[in-house]
Amino acid sequence: MSVVSIDHQGDIAIVTVDNPPVNALSKALRQGLWDAVETLDADPSVRAAVLICAGRTFIAGADVTEFGKPPQEPHLPDLVDRIEGAEKPWIAAIHGSALGGGFEVAMGCRFRVALDSASVGLPEVSLGIVPGASGTVRTPRLAGVEAAVDLVTSGKPVRAAKALSLGLIDAVFAGDLQASAVAFARDALTRDLPPPVSERPVTAPDDAFWDDRRKTVAKAAKGADAPLRALDCLRKAAEAPFAEAMAHERQTFLELRGSDQAAALRHVFFAERAAPRPPHLRDVDPLPLRRVGVIGGGTMGAGIAAALRDAGLPVVLVERDSEALARGTANLRAIFEGAVKRGKLSDAQAEARMAGVTATTDYAALADADLVIEAVFEEIAVKRAVFDQLATACRLDAVLATNTSYLDPRLIADGLPNPDRFLGLHFFSPANVMRLLEIVPVPQTSDRTLATGFALARALNKIPVQSGICEGFIGNRILKRYRAGAEALVRQGVPIAEIDAAMRAYGLAMGPFEAQDLGGLDIAFLQREGARALGQDVPETLGDILVRAGRKGQKTGGGWYDYTPGDRRPQPSPMVAALLAGRIAGTAAMDRDAIARHLVGEMAAEGQAILDEGIAARASDIDLVEIHGYGFPRWRGGPMFASAAGTRTV
Repeated sequence: MSVVSIDHQGDIAIVTVDNPPVNALSKALRQGLWDAVETLDADPSVRAAVLICAGRTFIAGADVTEFGKPPQEPHLPDLVDRIEGAEKPWIAAIHGSALGGGFEVAMGCRFRVALDSASVGLPEVSLGIVPGASGTVRTPRLAGVEAAVDLVTSGKPVRAAKALSLGLIDAVFAGDLQASAVAFARDALTRDLPPPVSERPVTAPDDAFWDDRRKTVAKAAKGADAPLRALDCLRKAAEAPFAEAMAHERQTFLELRGSDQAAALRHVFFAERAAPRPPHLRDVDPLPLRRVGVIGGGTMGAGIAAALRDAGLPVVLVERDSEALARGTANLRAIFEGAVKRGKLSDAQAEARMAGVTATTDYAALADADLVIEAVFEEIAVKRAVFDQLATACRLDAVLATNTSYLDPRLIADGLPNPDRFLGLHFFSPANVMRLLEIVPVPQTSDRTLATGFALARALNKIPVQSGICEGFIGNRILKRYRAGAEALVRQGVPIAEIDAAMRAYGLAMGPFEAQDLGGLDIAFLQREGARALGQDVPETLGDILVRAGRKGQKTGGGWYDYTPGDRRPQPSPMVAALLAGRIAGTAAMDRDAIARHLVGEMAAEGQAILDEGIAARASDIDLVEIHGYGFPRWRGGPMFASAAGTRTV
């Protein structure tokens, strides 16, 4: 069956793309559109063509099965030129998403119209490349240079209304897209046609504009090459003839396509694509989620409740007493008010979020909950007391989940009726922002319960990773090894500030010691102290020495660094130097590149141990944990990918 078909409504041809699931630009689709141009140009009864797609979306981009392979004819830039050069004007009728090459095809059409629910964008920089079929050259001719810079260097799509205001599309419709597009085509034929996009003028900004944008893009890119290379392409598009700018874009695209960063970002793309639906649960139906309970309204519980409300799920928030409930409700309201201040929600939307929350101290309100997530203090006795009450209050088929970072979920669930409905759901703080969700089954957890955990992740737009049971699960176990590796370098004489600088240069937002000062050194200290109290042999860390001296991080004015009141900038600490002097042997000299490689190697070594023990199923799962939970630079692919790829230049 052909992926491109042609029908007619009088003198308007309807060119329909049907290449499920997302109408990706496969070789067959490119050839079908190429041939359609020739067919329609040769048909004297046709005055215009409407390009529309079957299924749930317009052409949503490249065919992922062709990623990393040499392009095959007809090449996309040639196809876009062919559509633009057709004797009969083409009108792209967009629903769903027109992304990447799909939007470039639309820009080759004389007009673009869309449903009000549609979005358009050029996300190529998220894959380590730039648009390769005129995205950087035609976009500024439609929307102007400033809008094109925002669209292309961020990779973020815009909704139809915004696209219309920018000039990226010509009309927005509600209802029957095909009928509206045909009517638009007939009306357009009554007037002089606008010039093809490639022939439209573009105004070049001055040098100051480009200097300012380069600083802004570099800051947002955090070490990624593609956004800055895309900016270079856009400048060329603004200052050079169309053909010259196209040649520059294509050359840049080809150079980046084979780069280490593009390979890393493709790896992450495929890992993220596979994560929400693991193969072992493919034929398992999750339980329906219509109402969710959250126990605890602290920072984590409020964040989880906010994430649930953002997904449209009604929430029952339970606290131990009225005072705690008032604090929990205030925490939740503060999250939504913050979103209003940032322009993410309207006042009405924030109120609607709160209206969907039932706040109570009565566990009986959970009687009809399909899922309940416990998010109370990280202490085994407290958590077990919660589940004792849930066992009485909840339906026997309700899924019961614990949000724990370190505790063994088997101990939390001990004695729970129907333990097949229990699992761990480890959210990362702030839970309404962080995308990682570690899903931790116990031996009794049923496949359906596990599938429900993954279904929840999909509903919340989170990246789920299944973890086996061990101390810290995947992420915090690697974090422990990473921090230990950093402390080992300090013991060898490598300066604390130099280690942090090395990891920032590698692409992390903060180094290991800065991050501990921000979060608080006492958190890990108390976990170690708890293990020691149970008789476990836990060696003293340098962090222990600092906490015992009252240095718990920024909140106490000093941790690994000193801080002045009102200033979060870390300053080298003479007190730390004195406290640790007896633990430092030597004056090791390592450049930042070597420091970063060493610590990433420590992460990867622990990751390999996790794989060997069966705690994680795939190396790519570990990479997703580090990227989405711990800020590992996405463009490096994660520690497992970076380690396997060998030596890289920092």
